[in-house]
Amino acid sequence: MKLALKHKLLTLLAVPVFAFAFASAAVPASAATNLSLSSGANSAQGSDQTACLFGTESSCNGQTPLFKTITNVLLFIIGAVSVIMLVIGGIRYTTSAGDSSAVTAAKNTIMYAIIGIVVALLAYAIVNFVIGAFVPQA
Repeated sequence: MKLALKHKLLTLLAVPVFAFAFASAAVPASAATNLSLSSGANSAQGSDQTACLFGTESSCNGQTPLFKTITNVLLFIIGAVSVIMLVIGGIRYTTSAGDSSAVTAAKNTIMYAIIGIVVALLAYAIVNFVIGAFVPQA
């Protein structure tokens, strides 16, 4: 029973991961206009890669920077998993039927899910602060 539930949960969580992976793999055609092939690391850049890794939307001609997009997707996945675990912890708590070990396990699941949500929010704030502090504004 538990193995089947874990298998179904992992399958359910794998669908958004694959969807985000395939969606982020496509690079827009407008990225080719931002190429700067002068010397050094820029010389190794292919014609289908974006030149805007960091920065703001205004400095990237309206395009969202690649690093910010990847970070936002990963933080969204962490937040979604935390919310799902919060719901699972609530279900486990209501179905514990007074068993003290089941209640303790459910409370721990809820507590760790809330910690996961807080960590995801703090990570989002820290990443945006660091990007804003170190990337020159255009």
